[in-house]
Amino acid sequence: MFKKVAHIGIAVKNLKEATEVFRDLFRTKESSVESVSSEGVNTASFTIGETRIELVESRDASSAIARFMEKRGEGIHHLCFEVDHLEKELARLRKKGFRVLEGYPRVGADGFRVAFLHPKTTNDVLVELNQKTTE
Repeated sequence: MFKKVAHIGIAVKNLKEATEVFRDLFRTKESSVESVSSEGVNTASFTIGETRIELVESRDASSAIARFMEKRGEGIHHLCFEVDHLEKELARLRKKGFRVLEGYPRVGADGFRVAFLHPKTTNDVLVELNQKTTE
């Protein structure tokens, strides 16, 4: 079951510069900064109410963010929704014809288990699903 919009991912060229812009925009500091080796990116997140805005900078020329930036430049990259049971939700979606990107689910930013749905099956919107991991 989908619980909420967890975050909106925004691809940026320069994380440091973009972080300064969004600090000014939101009038607050970022809530987390992280390097996510599994995705080849660096991130900075801002918490606005119950939703996070996640700035994503490529640190690897072969990363999905790098490929996105080559085609489209900076901007909204994906929408992420928190789910209760990632594997169950993925099984349900596969039965409905949605495609999960290769190599997922896996651990992503903030230790969440994540999976992405192929945009060709979601009206050209990259959709991420995440589930909090238990510690």
